[in-house]
Amino acid sequence: MDPTPLQQTVMESPEVISHPQEVDLGAPASPTDPPTTPNADQAYEPLSYDELFPALPTAGVTQTSASEVPQDNWMKHSDMRIASTVITQVFRVPYEERAKIDGNSQFGESASSRICADITSRTGAHIEISSAKDQSLTFLVTGKNEAVTKARRLVLDKFQTQARHIIKIPKDHHRFILGKKGKKLQDLEMNTASKIQVPNSKDNSDEIIIVGTREGIEKAVHEIQLISDEQVHVEFTDKQGGINLEGPPEEVEKAREKLENMIAEMQSKLCFEEITVDPKFYKHIIGKSGSNINRIRNDTGVLINISEADGSSLIRLEGSPEGVSQAKKELEELVTKMENEKERDIVIEQRFHRTVIGTKGDKIKEIRDKFNQVQISFPDPGEQSDVVKIRGPKDDVDHCYTYLKKVSRDLIESSYQVKVSIFRQFHKFIIGKGGANINKIREETSTRIDLPSEGQNSDEITITGKKENCEKARERIQKIQDELASIVEVDIIIPAKFHNSMIGAGGKLIQSISEDCGGVAIKFPPPEKSSDKVTIRGPKEDVYKAKQILVDLSNEKQLASYTTEVRARQQHHRFLIGRNGANIRKIRDATGARIIFPTEKDEDKELITIMGKKESIALAKEQLEAIIKELDLIVEDTMTVDPKHHRHFVARRGEVLRQIAEQYGGVTVSFPRSGVQSDRVTLKGAKECVEGAKARIQEIVNDLDEMVHIEVIIPQKYHRTVMGARGSKVQAITTEFEVQIKFPEKDGYYVNGEDGQAQVNGDVDGEGEVVTRPQDIVHIVGKKDKCEAARAALLNLVPVTVEENVAFRHHRYIIGQKGENVRNMMTDYDVNIQVPPAQEQSDIIRITGPPAHTERAREALREKVRQLEDEELDRQARSFHICVEVDPEYHPKIIGRRGAVISKIREKHEVNIQFPPRGDPKEHIITITGYEKNVNEAKAAILAITGELDKMVKYTVELDSRVHSRLIGSRGRAIKKVMEEFKVEIKFPRGDDDPNLVTIMGAAEDVEECKDHLLNLMEEYMQDIVEKEDLEVYMTPKPSPVSGETSPGGLKRNEGFVVSGAPWAQEAPNMNSSEDFPSMGAPVVTHAAPTIWGPRR
Repeated sequence: MDPTPLQQTVMESPEVISHPQEVDLGAPASPTDPPTTPNADQAYEPLSYDELFPALPTAGVTQTSASEVPQDNWMKHSDMRIASTVITQVFRVPYEERAKIDGNSQFGESASSRICADITSRTGAHIEISSAKDQSLTFLVTGKNEAVTKARRLVLDKFQTQARHIIKIPKDHHRFILGKKGKKLQDLEMNTASKIQVPNSKDNSDEIIIVGTREGIEKAVHEIQLISDEQVHVEFTDKQGGINLEGPPEEVEKAREKLENMIAEMQSKLCFEEITVDPKFYKHIIGKSGSNINRIRNDTGVLINISEADGSSLIRLEGSPEGVSQAKKELEELVTKMENEKERDIVIEQRFHRTVIGTKGDKIKEIRDKFNQVQISFPDPGEQSDVVKIRGPKDDVDHCYTYLKKVSRDLIESSYQVKVSIFRQFHKFIIGKGGANINKIREETSTRIDLPSEGQNSDEITITGKKENCEKARERIQKIQDELASIVEVDIIIPAKFHNSMIGAGGKLIQSISEDCGGVAIKFPPPEKSSDKVTIRGPKEDVYKAKQILVDLSNEKQLASYTTEVRARQQHHRFLIGRNGANIRKIRDATGARIIFPTEKDEDKELITIMGKKESIALAKEQLEAIIKELDLIVEDTMTVDPKHHRHFVARRGEVLRQIAEQYGGVTVSFPRSGVQSDRVTLKGAKECVEGAKARIQEIVNDLDEMVHIEVIIPQKYHRTVMGARGSKVQAITTEFEVQIKFPEKDGYYVNGEDGQAQVNGDVDGEGEVVTRPQDIVHIVGKKDKCEAARAALLNLVPVTVEENVAFRHHRYIIGQKGENVRNMMTDYDVNIQVPPAQEQSDIIRITGPPAHTERAREALREKVRQLEDEELDRQARSFHICVEVDPEYHPKIIGRRGAVISKIREKHEVNIQFPPRGDPKEHIITITGYEKNVNEAKAAILAITGELDKMVKYTVELDSRVHSRLIGSRGRAIKKVMEEFKVEIKFPRGDDDPNLVTIMGAAEDVEECKDHLLNLMEEYMQDIVEKEDLEVYMTPKPSPVSGETSPGGLKRNEGFVVSGAPWAQEAPNMNSSEDFPSMGAPVVTHAAPTIWGPRR
């Protein structure tokens, strides 16, 4: 074998291959002397490790000649080697301080080794752990200094119990313990292997908590105490006006001198000012998160003290004279500006308030952040007000007003609504399959589209959004309807002056025409457009039918379209109309003419228009002019009214008299002044008006004479329920029956809605009779029949309690998740439902509320119980189950690929089919659960599958396992193709099965054909495998025939380059040798041949 380059270098070096010989230096060299190069007869001696890799020479050593250098020259300079960066630490954890190690150990490892491995991966240090007989732990940690320190801390944290110690250190010294950016604290924790918790700057505590081992805590306490002892504690005493210094005497003296110099310097350079400011401006002066006050401090370098807590109005400024003067000027300007702030109102429709405020106030918070000097106040929802108040500096208020105005305008624009009439039979096509059509229109037009619910008798679809978007959506919806049916649109001309009469009161006339004509859409133009065009849209036949009706109606109106006008003072209009329109209705009935009075929007308030046939309007005009002529004559008249009724007319700032004046042409009615005993009442005005007013006053007096006062007893605890929210229920009764209802004042008898005593409708006196309490009496004033009706209505509002027997098992379904069901029922029926607690196991449910409401709630509760019982019976019917015995070998076939077969059976028959786990004693039993009929059908389906499987045969064929992978193919494609071709199932061995046995299952003929096919494939694949194995044997190189044969250079063949004395060739130390491992203080026994361990240099 040829020598390697390294071997060649060694062999050619004279210093390496020459051997010391005794020669005669004076004798000439003989030409026949043999050369000094090695030959085949010379034995090869391996070079030593120290000869090949000598230690580095020591700098500064005196150079000597080669002849003077001893053989072990390099060994003398070992003290100049590069120091290692790897250190080793050994520490011990006593048994009594060992921590409990909990963990899920995997097979072959312990929790301790896993923890050490984790620490090694985190720090890079190598950790060895051993346990002594006394159960103590010894750790050997090797690595770089930082890694070893960190690993030691983590090891002690995991394996040694952690103690806790609190040390009190003055708050001023904490920053010295923390160091810059906490670096000193981190080093302290690392060196002491402990966790040190220092309170933050906002915490006034002076306690420092140390957690760690006992040794680490002692070391940490010592280091912290040293740091604290080196500091001087400075404390300012406000009451005495002095400064206390604590610390080492030398440090205190230095601090005292330094403080005196600072005080003298500050007194010569600084001054202070105090300004008076209203405390209500403090938050504006400070600004958001202190922005304003910090800006002034930074600009002027002045200390500003604002006493918010004690309500003081003084602000103290301390600093240089220039800075104090500038800060004072800025603060005074700021205060002046705030004193000149303004308040402005903006009208935002109340329906938009929630939108402007946003969910959880997020949107209004953004606005307030944007205008941080402005206060925005929204009215309470109960006030029904649109006014939003803005207060703050003038410019900010104006900018905020403009911004909110834009927000309001955008909301109004995006809330535009348009309604489109679509025949109900086409609504499902508008919606589309799964809402596809309607959702697409919503997304593309950015609108909200609402269709009428099933219960509504309407065909109008409401579109909400921006105006242009709503129009686009309406066109698209109408286009869908037009494409589905023969929808036509026809325009007819009807004079605008007839539109109102043809529409009818509340649109009833035009609606009836639309219903008679198949629900066609009839659209009149808006009044402000003054257009005569009316549009009819719908199916062709219905449209032409509606057109004919409208044309006929229009022609009829035009025949009676003569118009004339009369004038009358505006104050006389009410008298002409009469009470509830009695006067004007009388003229209309007599003449057949239509009389129209001016509205608030009309400019000419005195012009009255008469419409109708020629002769009708002439007669109506004559009658009106006669009445107006009489109204223009002013007369004065008197009447007598019992003084006991005077208060009724003049109460509430004369509201009744004001109504009479408005109704009867502005007639003036004068009652005697308070304190004057007179029953004379004076009326002044037009003759007809005065007569009408006198009749009205007399009518009111007669009603007052007929007034009665009745009392109804309602326990005070029910008063709030009877009155309703803000008295809404009582107000409805007073309006409906024209009565006055007065509830008594509260007397504190009831606490939190419950009475303190057991008596409900009164107290019991000494003789055992029930005495009605004044606080339970409700007073009703009005006409007798109306009072009785109001009394009955009030009593119907008094809550009663009824009991309903409901099986305890149904209670949780009635309550619902988190009480949702029972809460909804109470809201829907306005009652209180009490379900007994579960521990009582009671069947009684109590319903409290007005009688009518409780009855409806009881019926709803019964309906719910009937529904629950039906569901219970249904669950019982669905719980029918049977067990089917099926050979476990058939289970995969019944389940199918990825559960396809069994899922199909489950869905088709709506049953639940459970297979037992593999290896279960009852592995052959399949459980089917569901309705009895469905269960039997599913059982038949499973048995049909097993019946087909029973007809199949199973054959086992031996195929060499080496060809299995080729038979299966990539991802099983090859074997799938074979199974599909021969209609069989092929199973390869698994686990402990014979690796060469393959099972084929199917029809007998198919199995036989498949077996032959597989055997043929095996023979073909085996030929390839054998050829491949032979080629591998041929290509493998043969080993050297002679072991230990030497080369010409003296090396053994195949031995390579050999170095003697290398570390990898040394023997391990003898564990029983007292020389290799000497005992402490024991004599060392020296052997003639010491054991080598490590490099000899």
